[in-house]
Amino acid sequence: MPWPDTDGGPAYLAPDSAGEQLTGLADELEGAQLATGAEVLRCARELLADPAATARELRFAATRLAECLSDALRVAESRGARLAEGSGE
Repeated sequence: MPWPDTDGGPAYLAPDSAGEQLTGLADELEGAQLATGAEVLRCARELLADPAATARELRFAATRLAECLSDALRVAESRGARLAEGSGE
């Protein structure tokens, strides 16, 4: 799942536990998280190319990039787990 459980760790759907509706919601959220990450990366690259960018602006961009990387890693872990389940590993 693209969001943490109540303890802050990864949340997983057990097969057949929540049905297709929750799985679809998780897929949509993962897609939105990855799209947001791509947009933040685009904006950060523009900011990095600006020699007038302030330390505060760069720190803000770095914070957003770290958030997006965390989301992307959670998506990758989740999708990797699903791929492993599908291959019988």
